[in-house]
Parts: sequence; structure tokens; C-alpha cells
Amino acid sequence: MVPAPMFPSLQALRARAREQASARQDLTARARRMLALTDEDALSVNEIACADPGCPDTETVILLMRARMPTRALKIGKPIEGVTDADIVAAEQGAPA
Repeated sequence: MVPAPMFPSLQALRARAREQASARQDLTARARRMLALTDEDALSVNEIACADPGCPDTETVILLMRARMPTRALKIGKPIEGVTDADIVAAEQGAPA
């Protein structure tokens, strides 16, 4: 018997990205507002699969790129659709500067 692949196919990942487009846009807008980003600042919202022991199966990573500051990764141990405003605040407070 052939073991199941650890990660889904590229086709499955693309389908998932299409399904979560609205939730990603919502999370991006909420994060920009809650983190008081300016037009010079950028942020990226991604959902990743983590196979490391002790890591949640799915993690949302918000890359916070403020003008003239180092990039910070805000990691939230849940899918994009499940991220709350409180999660964003907690991740921002716990992220290394």
C-alpha cells in the first residue's frame, strides 16, 4: 500500500486558495485596520501547512512589513477563516520586534 502524500496536490492547494479568497480579503482588511498600517506599510496573509511536531496542522502567517522597519511574522495556529481580532492582537503582542 502506498502512503498518502503529506501535502495535498498543487491543484488542491489552488482550489483551497480560491475558496478562502473572501476570508483572506476580510482578514487582510481587519489586520490593516487593527495594526494601524499606513499606505506605506504592506502586509501579506498566508495559510500554511506545518508538518513539524508540536506545530498546528494549519497556521495563518501575517507578514507585517512596515516602512523602514524589519519584517515581522505574526503566527496564528488556525486556518484563515478562524482568525479573530483577538488572535491578531495576541500575535502582534507576542511577535518578536
